[in-house]
Amino acid sequence: MSATDTDTKLSPLDALKERFPAALVSTLHFKGDDSVVVRKDDLVAVMTFLRDEAGLAFNFLMDVTGVDYLTYPEPRPKRFEVAYHLYSLRWGHRLRVKVQVSLGENVPTLSDVWASADWGERECWEMFGIGFDGHPNLRRLLTHKDFVGYPLRKDYPVKKRQPLSESDTMVDEMEQRLRFKGLK
Repeated sequence: MSATDTDTKLSPLDALKERFPAALVSTLHFKGDDSVVVRKDDLVAVMTFLRDEAGLAFNFLMDVTGVDYLTYPEPRPKRFEVAYHLYSLRWGHRLRVKVQVSLGENVPTLSDVWASADWGERECWEMFGIGFDGHPNLRRLLTHKDFVGYPLRKDYPVKKRQPLSESDTMVDEMEQRLRFKGLK
């Protein structure tokens, strides 16, 4: 059965295996959860297909996060993974899509596929140091402008002290927006 132009619920893993066999590094179906590891170069095409294919309709990007495997006991091909958690409001199925990333390697942005990827990618960049090529606004969300390092990496010193700036551009930006909307 072809995974294109259908209006019946499809198995996400079966549809991906049929449409993108060379793009898949691995797939896993475990206790009702589907996961797939995708080649970085095919990420945008795979994710666009998952969103647009009527039988899949993954129209909700729930989360974007990173995973650092530095201290993982089993050898990994790359140190990091970026994990995208998708949900189909129409069909009620979930899918985890992962991309393996080496230190200093970037991933293509998905902010053109899902607007909600914007902040998740910013958080992943800020916390893990994973860059996103083509991202429209890759800047800090959670830490101040003088913060040094990536706090969710396994090699980040737990007791590291950070300088604290007096004024943060994010706070200034929010103050301006609140004043503009008449809320302050």
